[in-house]
Amino acid sequence: MIIIMDNHGQYVHRIWRTLRYLGVEAKIVPNTIPLEEIKAMEPKGIIFSGGPDIERTGNCGAILERYDEFNVPILGICLGHQLIAKHFGGKVGRGEKAEYSLVEVEILDEDDIFKGLPKRLKVWESHMDEVKALPEDFELLARSDFCPIEAMKHKELPIYGVQFHPEVAHTERGSEIYKNFARLCGELE
Repeated sequence: MIIIMDNHGQYVHRIWRTLRYLGVEAKIVPNTIPLEEIKAMEPKGIIFSGGPDIERTGNCGAILERYDEFNVPILGICLGHQLIAKHFGGKVGRGEKAEYSLVEVEILDEDDIFKGLPKRLKVWESHMDEVKALPEDFELLARSDFCPIEAMKHKELPIYGVQFHPEVAHTERGSEIYKNFARLCGELE
């Protein structure tokens, strides 16, 4: 099962629906859920959803602090991506434009989550806040003209972040990103 930490984003149910459509068991939980309850569910992976406020991400930061107790792949979406960057020493700030729009992303390294995807994708994202500086232990996976850090991965741990929303229909091949993540979690062949 993949746990989805609900950070009060408008697309959290679409993440769940995308995973269910792929045949992956998933459960949305409030981001205030105690860590012991998450551990008791024995998740194979954790997704930090998007949301409006990095100060309202509940126990997501605690999961990162105590990562070795979970030891599962983590994927941060939009706000979740920013939270991961901030936690590991990156910088987060306002984007150039404050809007929702379709953006063309250049994939620099297909790595695990972009496996089998073309080098350029049109994706749906919010340009409110973004990762401005990559954390030291991370590598850049994708960029765009609007945002220099569209996707990243920890150099040693299976921790990923994407600025855009793969679960939204406007994002080209977004379900394949979730499929690749589910494979990392051992939830798909």
